[in-house]
Amino acid sequence: MPTPSAPARSRAVAGVSSAAGAVLRGAFAGLGRLRPTDKPLHPRGVVLAATVHRFGSPERFGVPWLDEPGADPALVRLSRGGGLPAALPDVLGIGLRVDPDDRPGDLLFATTGRGPVGRFLLRPRRASTLAAATYSTLQPYRTPTGPVVLAATPEPERERTVLRLAAARPTGRWQPFGTVVLERAQPGAAATDRPISFDPFLHPVPGLENYGWTRRLREGAYAAARRTRRR
Repeated sequence: MPTPSAPARSRAVAGVSSAAGAVLRGAFAGLGRLRPTDKPLHPRGVVLAATVHRFGSPERFGVPWLDEPGADPALVRLSRGGGLPAALPDVLGIGLRVDPDDRPGDLLFATTGRGPVGRFLLRPRRASTLAAATYSTLQPYRTPTGPVVLAATPEPERERTVLRLAAARPTGRWQPFGTVVLERAQPGAAATDRPISFDPFLHPVPGLENYGWTRRLREGAYAAARRTRRR
């Protein structure tokens, strides 16, 4: 049996991702009709100011934000994907917006496994808005040196909450490259949500490009979510 040519494989991937994207777009639109005033997913959360401290990855990915040291102001939103009661397992999410007042770059993380396969599979957790677990971007990003997946691992400390950031090839070892330090709410004030929408397609982090198949797979869902929020 002849092996499919590269163009044929590309067309097949495009067809599958487009079809899957249409399913996700319909699902998000349906959720939007059920929650006309809320986000279809991750409807409630907590938004905190934060600072990203980058010390640079030991492996060079060809992306300055991963490779080079630096510091970035940021916003972080912690949420539960299905908006289920805290007593029930749910997919937990972390939205990270870097440089919110300049050229924002968005990254979305959800609770997954950590291994070569598990990092691409959602894993519900029993926690209110943050659990000591691995959160990955699920999708790989295109870089000058090949595909890269990102992860965030919360490590609560006595005086602050820190997210450890790491990057990896799709089946490679995680390479730490920085931390996100979350600011606590002011004394006597409760942490609150705010109307902020994270979108890695509208606001990509420089150097982390979306593959065409991931754009077809997920952009329709994001577009449907944006439409429901504008109603």
